[in-house]
Amino acid sequence: MSWIAVVPFALWAAVRLSGFEPDWPWVPVVAYTPYATVAAVAGGLLAWALRRRAAGTVALVAVLGLVPAVLPRALSDGNPDAKGPVLRVLAANLLVGQADTAELMELVGRLRPDVLALQEFTPAAMERLDEAGVRKVLPHAVTHPLPGVGGSAVYARHPLEAGKLIMEGGFGQARAWLKHPGGKRIEIVSVHPCAPKRYGRQPCWQAGLEALPRGGDVLRVLAGDFNATLDHLPMRELLAAGYRDAADVMGKGFVTTWPQNGPLVQSPGVTIDHVLADSRMAVRAFEVPSLRRTDHRPVFAELRLP
Repeated sequence: MSWIAVVPFALWAAVRLSGFEPDWPWVPVVAYTPYATVAAVAGGLLAWALRRRAAGTVALVAVLGLVPAVLPRALSDGNPDAKGPVLRVLAANLLVGQADTAELMELVGRLRPDVLALQEFTPAAMERLDEAGVRKVLPHAVTHPLPGVGGSAVYARHPLEAGKLIMEGGFGQARAWLKHPGGKRIEIVSVHPCAPKRYGRQPCWQAGLEALPRGGDVLRVLAGDFNATLDHLPMRELLAAGYRDAADVMGKGFVTTWPQNGPLVQSPGVTIDHVLADSRMAVRAFEVPSLRRTDHRPVFAELRLP
């Protein structure tokens, strides 16, 4: 019994920490690493309670590997000495354009974002947003509406210049250059690679993440539905290339964003929606509000530019 409770999570820890990422089903499964960490602790306690020292030792090694990988998400980090203007970013997956337009506009009114990044942005959703007055609040836009799940958009309070659309497997990721009145020029990417839901989708998912621009040169913010958590290798590589996850910085890295119905319905919640800020930016606030008629919760971050 003790080995049954220990071995799966010891193997989990070995793969998660190895720097190697197998194909399906590991890519969807590794998103649940925080839950596996709790299970590894429970398995270790059971092994020691049963006085199975060998199993308990294996469990301890697994826990010592997993806890440092996940615990920092609950701890706030410091910030760089950024003294520039503030940039407020809101991102939302609209679930094939079905999200509640009125509630989305209420979020825009309450949070006052400078940038709104949308995914699964359809022509019908764009029409409803126009009718709801989004262009009165966020008059500048780079939009790529598509039927189905592949469309995306960036709306902004300040002037935008369209960048080259990232398109992988029918999933478009809008890019736009924002001219901030404080004098900064920032690239905004509405992130949405395809989901690795079944065997054979990993190349499309990985290509969508690898196509995202690395950090370290111009200022950038990547915001949206990454279909990846901080336990996925491409996400860890992206962060290492010059970004910080706003939720992680604020100690809110365990706040789940999908499915919105919560851990007691459909499946346990995971954190796959993010705002990644250039590492030179300070993160001042982070929030995960709700939005009706979509399976994702939006993410909001307030950033200070260098």
